[in-house]
Parts: sequence; C-alpha cells; structure tokens
Amino acid sequence: MIDIKDLSVKVESTAILKGINLNIGPGEVHVVMGRNGSGKTTLAHTILGNPNYQITAGSINFEGKDISNLKTHERAKLGIFLGFQNPVAIPGVPVGNFLRTAMRNIYGDKYSAKELRAQIKDEAKKLNIDDNTLRRYLNDGFSGGEKKRLETLQLRLLKPKLSILDETDSGLDVDALKRVADSINELRNSSRSFLIITHYRKMLDLIKPDKVHVLIDGKIIKVGNLSLADLVEKEGYDSLIVDSV
Repeated sequence: MIDIKDLSVKVESTAILKGINLNIGPGEVHVVMGRNGSGKTTLAHTILGNPNYQITAGSINFEGKDISNLKTHERAKLGIFLGFQNPVAIPGVPVGNFLRTAMRNIYGDKYSAKELRAQIKDEAKKLNIDDNTLRRYLNDGFSGGEKKRLETLQLRLLKPKLSILDETDSGLDVDALKRVADSINELRNSSRSFLIITHYRKMLDLIKPDKVHVLIDGKIIKVGNLSLADLVEKEGYDSLIVDSV
C-alpha cells in the first residue's frame, strides 16, 4: 500500500526525520509510538504533502507510484486520509456542506445530492452526531471529543485506502474511544490500511495492530508486535534507546 524509503525531512532548517523506512501492506494496521517531539506528526503530514515539511532525502511510494512531489489534494484523491491531532476550526463553513463537498471530490457523480445527504445522516447517527451538529460551522466551538468524532465521521464516509490517524484517541472518554476503534475495525479489510499514531495502550487493545513502530528522535528504533507496546508501557522508551545503540 505505502512504501517509505530512507525518508529524511526538515522544517525550515531543522532536521526532524532522519532516514525513515516503513512499509504498510494492504489491509494492515500499523502503529507508531514515541515521545513528544520525536517526529510522529511530521511523518503524518509529510505523507499527505504538507508544504511546510521539506523532503531532503528518500521517497514515498503509494500503490507503486512515487507521490513525493504530488500536492495534498492529489494525494487525497488517490485515497490517503489524515486525521489531525488538532483539527482546525473553519467558521462560516457548515459541517454538512463540508462533508458533501469532500465526498463529491472523492466520488465524483457516483451519488446524487440526496444520496450524499442520506449517507451523511446515516453514518452520523452511528456516531451519535445529531442534525444540529451537521449545521454548525466546521469545528467552530467544538470540544476535543466532538472534533475527533467528526474526523471519524469523515473516515467512515470517505473510506480511504490509507488512513493516517494522528492521536485520534487523545482526550476521548472510554465510550468515545470505543466508537473510534469500532469504526477502524469496521472499515478494516484487505484493501484498506491504517497508520495510527498514539500514546495510549488502550487503543491498541481495541484495534490489535499488525505492527508497532517506536519512533525516537526522527528514527524508527524498534519494530515489533503488540508486546512491544507492552514493553514501552512497562519500562518506558529508555530501555529501547539503550538496546538500539
């Protein structure tokens, strides 16, 4: 699905990623863990083509195509989705209009306006998002939990091939966390992959990832299964840093 080779990235003059290698196959769920400031969000934004992040070496291949020079909207149309750590508010843009526009750009004329509205209402209901929320301006005055639920709704509607979720579980209560995990598990199939960035062990219990990567100081220093997350929770990152030296 995605093959990242020797990826190095800087922001302004500061090197953030320092030779990342990461391969996610179709249908796989991978998790990236690491301390704050280790480069996890930089990796997510670089994959989707945020122009503030400059690739200085390496490549990003999606379904066999080098996308390193594509613009963000071009990558999105290929089927890449990013759930932001801190979704921005856009006053004046109603949620419903935003969702219909996004779906129209992804699906073209596959669905009528009536069908789009029906899909949005149906999926919103599953996440306990009411009609009043769909009429509000995008993330304007939303709580952290409301923002994350709205991003989960986008995920369910757009059904991307590769979903990158940057701390989607942050700040969620137990019920909201379960709804997010249920959505991931429901969408999970042989043609959809996930890259999930998280600090929380609870999320991993619910989604059961295929691989766990530990990212420290711009480098992936350890790759394993769920037991690696157990080790991080028990002993912290210091023991892994010692092992990698």
